[in-house]
Amino acid sequence: MQFHNTLAFAQLMDATDTLGKYREEFHFPKMDGEEVIYFTGNSLGLQPKRAKKYIDEVMTDWKDLAVEGHFHAEKPWWDYHERLALPLAKVVGARTEEISVMNTLTVNLHLLMVSFYRPTKKRFKILCEEKAFPSDQYMLRSQVRFHGLDPDEAIVEVKKREGEHFWRTQDVIESIHAAGTELALVLIGGVNYYNGQVFDMERITKAGHAAGALVGWDLAHAAGNIELKLHDWGVDFAAWCSYKYMNSGPGNASGVFIHTRHLDKKDIPRFEGWWGSKKETRFLMKPEFEPMANADAWQISNIPVLSVAPYLASLELFDQVGMAALIEKRNKIVAFLEFILHEIHSEIESTFEIITPSDRGCQLSVFLHGQGKSLFDYLMRNGVITDWREPNVIRLAPAPFYCSFEDMYRFGQILKEGILANGR
Repeated sequence: MQFHNTLAFAQLMDATDTLGKYREEFHFPKMDGEEVIYFTGNSLGLQPKRAKKYIDEVMTDWKDLAVEGHFHAEKPWWDYHERLALPLAKVVGARTEEISVMNTLTVNLHLLMVSFYRPTKKRFKILCEEKAFPSDQYMLRSQVRFHGLDPDEAIVEVKKREGEHFWRTQDVIESIHAAGTELALVLIGGVNYYNGQVFDMERITKAGHAAGALVGWDLAHAAGNIELKLHDWGVDFAAWCSYKYMNSGPGNASGVFIHTRHLDKKDIPRFEGWWGSKKETRFLMKPEFEPMANADAWQISNIPVLSVAPYLASLELFDQVGMAALIEKRNKIVAFLEFILHEIHSEIESTFEIITPSDRGCQLSVFLHGQGKSLFDYLMRNGVITDWREPNVIRLAPAPFYCSFEDMYRFGQILKEGILANGR
């Protein structure tokens, strides 16, 4: 497609955008009475307007039914989470029984590690990416220490090549081969939070399994953003937060995936609680844990329904649109944003650099050589809500549900003004 850096072209793209109407499904912050340009759906997605209705339903049932809402609400609370399994399975490429919703992301990763990181004297190493998201680093190191091991010896970090901003799949696979029979687990962020790179999950999963290791993925920046085929790829487990591209609200419930080959087993190591026990016998209060035959066996406590309700509201939108349509628009709008950035760069000979490789989702990370945080501050003051990461990077994530092509054009004009105002 031939792009043009004009308002008329951007408005033409919006006029032919089949997903454009979904922008009206979301609440936008405003600055000086105008909707902001929102680039931080990779941190916190905008609020779906229908989320309040879903929360109000629960509040009304609580008011009118009290404890009876567990079984007699229109959407009974005791199995409320089950309504999320089918639409989530479509988003992440799973079978319904492989999906559950519970807790928050790092909590779920810790719980999944109980089952899938079982180090032995011979096989004890974990492979991850260099400078993974800090919460993942803390989680991995604490898990290793819990097993009485030295994190510096047990954790293998795959580094980027000198002078490059991204990881090469071949380097990841070679690191797996090098760890060999000592490798117990591969656990990587499917989409890197800093540079927006999408890892080749299929190839890496295959390589991990060939080495005799289990393979899990942190999908915080992947769920609702990229095409996933967790079941077909044979991924052992995965977890993701729901408040980024999935728009469920701040700090909201996490989704988990556990492959069918690990389900319906009584002998798998697992921290257990009563909500993971069989529905049919749960309220008989048996002393013996009888696990659910699906991923719900990893649940511990009953579901925080008020948190899950807005997640269900957002998933209704995902189910209406489908990931294929979202990805099609994502590719167009991110390509247009990249074009705009290159146009601005050539017009004023600025010194910024896109460090996101071609294997990407919604995010473009831009390194501001010599600009400093003053440019970021200028953007924020002028209605562009973006994200700053040290040492000198802004992350731009045009979520296809609610970002427009006109947003991209307007951002380019504000960016150009900001660079000129800050003396390049």
